[in-house]
Amino acid sequence: MPRPAEMSLRAMIHAPEGDRSARARLVLVLLALLLVSVAAFSVATGASDASALAVIDGWFRAGPQDALTARDRLIVQEIRLPRVALGILVGAALAVSGALMQGLFRNPLADPGLVGVSAGASLGAITVIVLGGTILRPAVDLLGIHALPLAAFGGGLVTTLILYRIATRRGQTSVATMLLAGIALAALAGAIAGILIYRADDQQLRDLTFWSLGSLGGATWTKILAVAPIILAALAATPFLARGLDALSLGEASARHLGVPVQRVKALAVLCVAAATGAAVAVSGGIGFVGIVVPHLLRLVIGPDHRYLLPASALLGASLLLLADAVSRTIVAPAELPIGIVTAIFGAPFFLWVLLRRRGLVDL
Repeated sequence: MPRPAEMSLRAMIHAPEGDRSARARLVLVLLALLLVSVAAFSVATGASDASALAVIDGWFRAGPQDALTARDRLIVQEIRLPRVALGILVGAALAVSGALMQGLFRNPLADPGLVGVSAGASLGAITVIVLGGTILRPAVDLLGIHALPLAAFGGGLVTTLILYRIATRRGQTSVATMLLAGIALAALAGAIAGILIYRADDQQLRDLTFWSLGSLGGATWTKILAVAPIILAALAATPFLARGLDALSLGEASARHLGVPVQRVKALAVLCVAAATGAAVAVSGGIGFVGIVVPHLLRLVIGPDHRYLLPASALLGASLLLLADAVSRTIVAPAELPIGIVTAIFGAPFFLWVLLRRRGLVDL
């Protein structure tokens, strides 16, 4: 039987916003339907007039296919479907990473892109891109397609550990220190990345320039196979963190009284953030603001309960990134706008709204 004090603390975690369990379950169902709808829309639309319906019809029809159907099949199966699958993985990874960091630091302004984690992951990826054919060639040959996501994971992990070490003292995390340390770490990572970019050849420079702005344009089934195990493993581990993150919202001392293994929860959360963010950055480049916008919106609707917040963040993050990708590849068709620009256009004003709302300057 749980102790009275433990029951009281459990109630305190969710009591301020009331019981939103029923609403949260309904929101999860609606978000799942939204993701299916957005994914279908993304597969069906693009700069080309390829018909997804023609491809689906071809899957079930026996006999030779005409040239139009063969072209549609190539576009849909080898370009649009991998892009949608990668968008779902990256959007879910970034949104869940944001929710985990906000729960870990107990602040809605925490985000992998804002506190330097994405910059560290980018540095790891850039290192492999630039030096993979020279100094790091033996490691790249050994790891194969996993070299890039693993390097980005390592960069994100190191940055996250340094950030948490600097910002946390005696079990208390300073938000101001976290943000300032994140800016410093991002600047340091950017400086080192600049040195590496200076050494890059023309082809690497063109790839890095477009990649740094964020894009799903290079999506292939090979890339998906390289990062999907890392992202899915990180996402699969997050439900085990829900109770611990809820307890941490009351402070580390209260969480320990609840019987939560605080250090284990923090270590697993850091590992999941680094893995998900690193793998996402490795294949999509710098895509900002998904990690701060999605969890904050959901927290306003379904409350802070991480049992629902984490899966809801994955679903909404995937949907929003697919919508942003649809905008990026159709607004200037047949050219493509980097997806990081689209997310920044909508995410930056939202971030300012969050700041003003926390200062009491806006009511909604």
